[in-house]
Amino acid sequence: MTIPLAGDARRWVHRARTEAEAPGDVLVSRVGPEQDGWSHTGLEVRTLAPGVEHGWRLDGVEAGLLPLAGGVTVSARVPGAADVLEVRLDRAGTVFDGPADFLYLPVGSELRVTAGERGCRLAVTTAVATRGTRPQRLAAAEVPVELRGAGSCSRQVQDYTISTGLEVEHLLVCEVLTPGGNTSSFPPHKHDEHGEHERELEEIYYFEVADGPDGPGTALFRNYGTDARPLEVLAAVGTGDVALVPHGYHGPCVALPGYDLYYLNVMAGPATDGRWLSVDDPSLAWLRTSWDDQPVDPRLPLGRPGPDPQEAR
Repeated sequence: MTIPLAGDARRWVHRARTEAEAPGDVLVSRVGPEQDGWSHTGLEVRTLAPGVEHGWRLDGVEAGLLPLAGGVTVSARVPGAADVLEVRLDRAGTVFDGPADFLYLPVGSELRVTAGERGCRLAVTTAVATRGTRPQRLAAAEVPVELRGAGSCSRQVQDYTISTGLEVEHLLVCEVLTPGGNTSSFPPHKHDEHGEHERELEEIYYFEVADGPDGPGTALFRNYGTDARPLEVLAAVGTGDVALVPHGYHGPCVALPGYDLYYLNVMAGPATDGRWLSVDDPSLAWLRTSWDDQPVDPRLPLGRPGPDPQEAR
C-alpha cells in the first residue's frame, strides 16, 4: 500500500513509476530542473530487460551512470573525441551488496546503453553544467567505502564523485546504506548557503528498501526548514521513491527494524570547487559526541569488505 503524501511532501516527494515506455523499458523515476523551484540536479532511473537499449543526449548537463542492479554496455560519442567510447558497467548483486562501476560523461555527449544478460536498473545522475570535463570510469573495487556514526546511527557511505579524484564541474554523487533499525542523515544537516563551512547544494534522495519476508519494506524521511525559509516534509518512502531537498535541514532517514535502507544522493549547486560542506542543526549537533562511547554497528560494512568497524566513526 502506498501511503498518501501530505503538506510540502506533495511537492517534493515523487512516488516510483511503472511506466513501460517500450517493451522491456520501464521508467522508475525522473526528476530534474524542469520542476518549478529546482535548478541544478536531475535523476532518471530505468529498468531495462536483457538486450534492451535506451539512449540519451546530454544537452547542458554532465552525467554519471550507475547500475543499481545488473549491468549495461555504454556506447558514447563524446565532444572532441574521434572514436566512440565503449564501456561496460556492472553491479554485483543488489544495492546492498557493495558499490558498482560508475561512468562520468561530459556535456554534449550522446550515449546509448544496452542491458546485459541479467538486465539492468540504471541510474543516470545529472547536473546542469557548461563544459563538464572528460569521460572517466570508476571501477566498483576503487569506490571508497566509509563507515560513519556509531550505535544506532551507524551507516555506510560509498563515494563516486566526492573525494575520489574524478574531475567534474558540479556533479556530486554518493550512496548511503543504513541497516534496519538504524538512523542516517542524522543529526540533520543543511547546505543551502555559500560560506566557509557550507555550500549551496540541491540534493536528490533516491530510495530502495529491502524487502521483508511478506513484501516490500518502508522507510521514513524528513526535511524541515528554518524560520526564514519554512518547509516541512515527512514521508514514508519505498523502493523507487525520490525526495528533493530544495533547502533546509534534512534527516533523519529512518530504516525501520528488519528493513535495510539504501539511498542514492545527487547534489549540485552554483559552486565549482567540488566540495560537500554542510552544517548540523545546532540543537542536535551534540549527537556526534555521543558516538565516542559507542561501537559501530557490527553488521557493517554491507557488501564487500570495508573499514574495520571498530576504527570508524
